[in-house]
Amino acid sequence: MALTSIDIDRDELKQAKQLAGTTSNRETVDLALRTLIAVRRQPAAVERIISRRFEPSQIDAPTVSPPAQSPAPSENGAA
Repeated sequence: MALTSIDIDRDELKQAKQLAGTTSNRETVDLALRTLIAVRRQPAAVERIISRRFEPSQIDAPTVSPPAQSPAPSENGAA
């Protein structure tokens, strides 16, 4: 990993730390870089998914239904 010295606006860094829930400057900057990379790569990933072509055996593959979910309990504790 490279050691880099940069000037960062203290107020923006403080706000970013609060929004991200990070405790160190390094953690905050690392998260910001990873997030930027992921966001910028998303359109390309979506395009790859959209343009994918499937073989007939993949299209006709059996599907699996998710298990039935029980109803969520009500807020007052009554079922």
